[in-house]
Amino acid sequence: MTKKIFVTRNITDRGLNMLRAKGYEVDINPKDRALTKKELIKCLSKKPYDAVLSLLTDTLDKDVFAACPTAKIYANYAVGFNNINLQDAKNAGVTVTNAPGGLSNIAVAEHTFALMITLVKRVVEGDVFLRKGKYVGWDPLLLLGTELQGKTLGILGTGQIGSRVARIAKAFEMQIAYYDIKRNEALEAEVGAKYSNNIEDVLRFVDVVSLHVPLMDTTHHLINAERLAIMKPSAYLINTSRGPVIDEAALVEALQKGIIRGAGLDVFENEPKLAKGLAKLSNVVITPHIASSTEATRQEMSFMAANNLIEFLEGRVPPNKVG
Repeated sequence: MTKKIFVTRNITDRGLNMLRAKGYEVDINPKDRALTKKELIKCLSKKPYDAVLSLLTDTLDKDVFAACPTAKIYANYAVGFNNINLQDAKNAGVTVTNAPGGLSNIAVAEHTFALMITLVKRVVEGDVFLRKGKYVGWDPLLLLGTELQGKTLGILGTGQIGSRVARIAKAFEMQIAYYDIKRNEALEAEVGAKYSNNIEDVLRFVDVVSLHVPLMDTTHHLINAERLAIMKPSAYLINTSRGPVIDEAALVEALQKGIIRGAGLDVFENEPKLAKGLAKLSNVVITPHIASSTEATRQEMSFMAANNLIEFLEGRVPPNKVG
């Protein structure tokens, strides 16, 4: 019998072509947007699907798994999988995989630095200034920014992405401090990073803080009003991990009051909505969750998600099993 797969939103074609080449029946959400939970349940109830290729915008829990009991694998087209209730998946006998590609790590690390440079050099402010016709000639005090050379970068989370950010920072001749639940001695040896087992000790003295932690109960609002208050007033905050790692309302207040100097954000606490007042701030650079958005990266993610499905459906253990 032909295997049936539901894809919750259209993705790059490499993985889809792999699935079709196997002779699988592939149904794709025809809407050019994320499905609501109710819509997803309705779609999954239409056929006895064998597998689902999901996105991080899908909330997957016992209700979704119950809608299609024949689907025993959900392959998440993302590095993270905080959108999936792993306990519910386990109870339903569902295997969960992710797509932690090497190119994704590179793309996110590069985007982190793109935000950082754009922020400290006040690139967006300069662009807006010009477009509004305010530029009348060179001014020695116009939009004064700062250099990264010699500054200290504080990295919270030194997994693959955080470690790559540290290597880029080293090339910029920055000093590197970091916090992680596990000491990264290899990174220390490679870039001279200084370890602290206390987040506050990092936040107090660094010039830029970059977040690279997964979203879990222990990292929800990891950066809150109290921790923002201990940062230097000249410090910048960069987030390309997950939005709820920052208390966004507290961040807006900190930016408005000058508690910190600026922020570069690719992810937001309640996507696609932004906290009230965030978009009006000139000391913020914001991008719409595109840190991993390169063609090569998204094709690699497509391949990994499809490969996880194929391996499972052919009776083997998928390479990126997380639950």
